[in-house]
Amino acid sequence: MPQVAAAEQALTIRPLSADDLTAVVAIDAAIEGHWRRNYVERRLATALREPALHAQFAACDAKGVAGYILGRVLEGEFGRTEPALRLEMIGMRADARGQHGGRRMFQALADWARRHGIRDIRTSALWRDVQMLHWLDTMGFRLAARFFLDAAIDEVARPEGDEAALTVPAGHGPGNEVNFGEGTANDNERLALDQPEVRPMVPADLREIVRIDRAIIGTDRSGYISARLAEAMGDSPIRVSLAARLDGAIVGFVMARADLGDFGRAEPVAVIDTIGIDPEYQHGHVGSALLRQLFTNLEALQVERVETLVGANDVALLGFFQHAGLMPSQRLAFVRRLDTP
Repeated sequence: MPQVAAAEQALTIRPLSADDLTAVVAIDAAIEGHWRRNYVERRLATALREPALHAQFAACDAKGVAGYILGRVLEGEFGRTEPALRLEMIGMRADARGQHGGRRMFQALADWARRHGIRDIRTSALWRDVQMLHWLDTMGFRLAARFFLDAAIDEVARPEGDEAALTVPAGHGPGNEVNFGEGTANDNERLALDQPEVRPMVPADLREIVRIDRAIIGTDRSGYISARLAEAMGDSPIRVSLAARLDGAIVGFVMARADLGDFGRAEPVAVIDTIGIDPEYQHGHVGSALLRQLFTNLEALQVERVETLVGANDVALLGFFQHAGLMPSQRLAFVRRLDTP
């Protein structure tokens, strides 16, 4: 038997466990050039706490853990209405490379996704990361029709004045919603004078937030919204969720999470994964007020950058974020459909 084939057979694939932490941290540090034990430990602990939302596998040889792959289920982030699996981390020990361990771990991840009714695996990579881009191509990934936008927190413009509308022409949105926010000139003048109160979300906000989200997306994502709100209520500082209130009613919300190491990032990044403005208030200052407060909170948490992902055909949302100072990122979005060879 050829030497490489024999070595490949010697690799075994199994679920990653908490006992693998030290080995994963060491492999990750050799790849990234710095230690990220806190991030990896938190990532593994979250996966063990929410097994239905996490898939992670190890490749093992006679020396122990030779590699790892970690994925997380996307439920409703970035306006999603169907689940997907996000590939967040992958790594191989230097002396174990060249044995197709990465391919075998990815196959295990893909099999897990299929068993859970997931047909898309999504990930990202910097356009300069030639090695990762080549691996993604080998695994069958293709560029996704989505754009990453980002900005440095200390440089991003604090949105002021009239903002780009978070809407599209009547009947053309994801839920074929009608834009009731067009109003008359008097309506817009009135809204321009109103400044919403922005504060952290509380459980009592859930019903109104779900109502706004349903009006924008066209489907009920109460399970996803409820789970993210519960996460924000916990002790962990990884999620910042805000609600805007005007005239005694909730008129908008934004949810962001601190991404402390996914995709090999070395600096803290806040990812805005959900935002919604009541259609009747989309030409006011609600979105601007939400982002101003979000950026202020992120500065206090010493988060250095903010990022989001927007569909290529979502012109309104692209314009809204660019108006706020977020510009095209150096990170590319990729997708792998599991129903193709």
